[in-house]
Amino acid sequence: MEKSNRGPVRRPQFNRQNPKTGVDKDQLVFGIHAVEEALVAGTNLEKLFIQKESQNAALKNIQQTAQAAGIPTQLVPAVKLDQLTRKNHQGVVGVLALVEYVLLEALIQQIFDLGRDPFVIICDHITDVRNFGAIARTASCTGVDAMVVPASGNAPINGDALKTSAGALAHMPVCREQNLKLTIEMLKQYGLRIIACTEKTESNYFDLDLSGPVALILGSEETGISPDLLKRCDAKGALPMVGHIASLNVSVAAGVAMYAIFQQKLKSA
Repeated sequence: MEKSNRGPVRRPQFNRQNPKTGVDKDQLVFGIHAVEEALVAGTNLEKLFIQKESQNAALKNIQQTAQAAGIPTQLVPAVKLDQLTRKNHQGVVGVLALVEYVLLEALIQQIFDLGRDPFVIICDHITDVRNFGAIARTASCTGVDAMVVPASGNAPINGDALKTSAGALAHMPVCREQNLKLTIEMLKQYGLRIIACTEKTESNYFDLDLSGPVALILGSEETGISPDLLKRCDAKGALPMVGHIASLNVSVAAGVAMYAIFQQKLKSA
């Protein structure tokens, strides 16, 4: 599998988590020179926090380099950096990624080269860490080839996410994309059908054709799939429900939707 060029992942032991930030202390790299070296080495970084309103040219260069590499950056007050670490951070703190992000287009091409139909999950700003981990766990069990997440606005892939996934995130390819709309168009060019599991339709999800190369898109806990992405889907289906509850938890709905695709794949195998 072709992977990103950001180098090997250092995997923390999850035993020194900061209760204020939810970040394990072993995940942190801080200080101008340390962060610069991490970027030059192609180290997998989940995110960079940079002190806002700083006039330090080195910090501005770090921000530009990180953004060019697709690493999410956030300008924050010094107090936020002080919460992350009490050591001399010099205005910048990076969070080491717990997974190694892969290049989606290269992965799709490789799957086709192996003679298989790709099956990917697109997470449209799922913000709850445990929901994300539970989705990854089911994805691993249903033959999903990769999980696609936006570069910002998605649940952090931290120790809680890995624990909830029962370790699945340590093996599941994750693709971090800057623009999900462009990602969907790219997947369509490769022949994948974009399937939406959404309550915003009258169609029954179980009546859909879920065979062949597919990308299942799942929406956020609060607003569901964004309208810009929903209109780009090839098929939309709602899970039938009875009773007084109007919706399912996204991780539960994701599990049902993934297993429906998995069942059709088993029938056509």
